[in-house]
Amino acid sequence: MDSPAVEVEAEPAVAASLFGDGIEKARAFAADLAARGETLGLIGPLELPRLWSRHIVNCALPAPLFEADTSVADIGSGAGLPGIVLAIARPDVAFTLIEPMERRVAWLEEQKSLLALDNVTVIRARAQDATGSYDVVTARAVSAFSKLVPMTVPLTRDGGRLVFMKGANAEAEITAAAKVIARFRLRDVAVSVLGADLPVEPTRVITALVP
Repeated sequence: MDSPAVEVEAEPAVAASLFGDGIEKARAFAADLAARGETLGLIGPLELPRLWSRHIVNCALPAPLFEADTSVADIGSGAGLPGIVLAIARPDVAFTLIEPMERRVAWLEEQKSLLALDNVTVIRARAQDATGSYDVVTARAVSAFSKLVPMTVPLTRDGGRLVFMKGANAEAEITAAAKVIARFRLRDVAVSVLGADLPVEPTRVITALVP
């Protein structure tokens, strides 16, 4: 007997205000991810009932943290969470999506084309092997803060920023990374909780300045 189909979460009302003119692209991305994401190994079946609140909106909430006309590298971009979502929400920011797995790179390239995201560049590489100098480096669900710092600081220009999307243990990750923070001379390391006043799961972000 076939298992009942898993319903995709309805778009929350807050999505339209978060994406503005890009809401139709966000809807198209969410629909494609819901339709093919599990088959392509991008998301699990349990994610469909919370696709918007846990993933799409969660990735869009930090969009105001990025300044216009800056360059941002998203390491381990995977399904495009957060890179594709942020690129939709912030067409005035240049995003480079760095992903090592070929099938995920193919997905990211396809989404870039389908959604006409002229502000997106896709690079197949591990973060440790990537080159470049970006204003901001971001990541979501990639690794612990202590491991992310050595991977991302080399990609960040002097005076640039790290913006990492994290879970409820963000503060503990900072504490555990004390030696790494000191070694790389990071400044103003802090946790921000975004969207706590909205009917969706809030996004916790660790930010830091790179000297």
